[in-house]
Amino acid sequence: MNLDIDVIFKIAGIGILVSVLHTVLKQAGKEEQGHMVTLAGVVIVLLLVIKLVGTLFSTVRSVFGLW
Repeated sequence: MNLDIDVIFKIAGIGILVSVLHTVLKQAGKEEQGHMVTLAGVVIVLLLVIKLVGTLFSTVRSVFGLW
């Protein structure tokens, strides 16, 4: 249960950090860099989610005795 909350806080922290950086870069006139920061944040969160989905599939396989 602690792991689930930890992942949620990581994703929320990344989202807050990315939004602040995007806003600061946009106000500084560097909107392209702001978009790159947003894209990097999305990729990092997707990597976290992909790792969790892999863990889910392994758990399902072990529970149902597949492979």
